[in-house]
Amino acid sequence: MQRQNSLIAAGLLLVVILLISAIRPFDRPTWLLEVSPVLIALPIMVTTYHRFPLTTLLYVLIFVHALILILGGSYTYARVPLGFWIQDIFSLSRNPYDKIGHFAQGFVPFIVAREILVRGGYLSSRRMTEFLSICVVMMVSSFYELVEWWTALLLGQGAYEFLGTQGDIWDTQSDMFYALIGAATAMLTLSRLHDRQMGALKNA
Repeated sequence: MQRQNSLIAAGLLLVVILLISAIRPFDRPTWLLEVSPVLIALPIMVTTYHRFPLTTLLYVLIFVHALILILGGSYTYARVPLGFWIQDIFSLSRNPYDKIGHFAQGFVPFIVAREILVRGGYLSSRRMTEFLSICVVMMVSSFYELVEWWTALLLGQGAYEFLGTQGDIWDTQSDMFYALIGAATAMLTLSRLHDRQMGALKNA
């Protein structure tokens, strides 16, 4: 019951933050595009909670990822203040906040894919589970880059804020690379904790 109440509170808090970000975003169409994964994921998690509740670890990661997306949507990725702060500290040539977003785009979906594969009993091999989870991450990342391309074709110059390339001709490739780094980092740092939480959830 305590976990359920905590999840409800976190969900309500996320909705409030989302509504606040919608009041005066830098560019409303960009805001809608950037937060659309949150708008899709929240209803799915609510409707599937009793049938397929996720581990606490995954709920926390999804919450953090949602904050990253909302912040990027509110300011646009090229203008997030946190990114400028990081840019100044490391003397970077561009705002790197979009790379934080793509790192999370690999980190969190890796755990999502891993949880579905393990709890569904689809694979008996741990190595194959990790490998396919990374494959899912790369599929998600490449599909997102295709969405950016389609958006650019549809909106033309109006898609500039959504793309957030900041003049980097290798932005697409580096985005996918950061997603790969995120997936590998999640695999190396959270697999054991994730296994314990999935085991506890199964026993419960």
